[in-house]
Amino acid sequence: MATTEAVTTTATLSTPGPTQALPTAMAVNIKVQRNTTYGAAVYPQIDMIFNGGKGMNVIPEIDMQVTRSDGVVETGSLTYPLSVGQTITLLGTTGNNDRVQVWVVTPQGDKVIIYDQYVPFRSYQ
Repeated sequence: MATTEAVTTTATLSTPGPTQALPTAMAVNIKVQRNTTYGAAVYPQIDMIFNGGKGMNVIPEIDMQVTRSDGVVETGSLTYPLSVGQTITLLGTTGNNDRVQVWVVTPQGDKVIIYDQYVPFRSYQ
């Protein structure tokens, strides 16, 4: 079940840091993306999609945090039992420096950061 909660803070944006690797038996697959459908400028959502992995039957929780460029922090979680296709959707901004962080909670209760990047609203290549 996905739960989300918006928390207003005066967060300052910092540079995304290094991520950690989970042991093979606990590895999970995720994808982080921005919505690109009609209305994206009005509802600039950021999705984290769970795509399975060896750890899907042992990982109790996956947490996502979006630190938006306007200082608002949005959080959401997926909890056991995990299934392929589960999604956390949080509101971002139309800026190019919304920071997304994803943590996996191990069966021992440790939080391991597996994703930490800026996810731009638009990128021109």
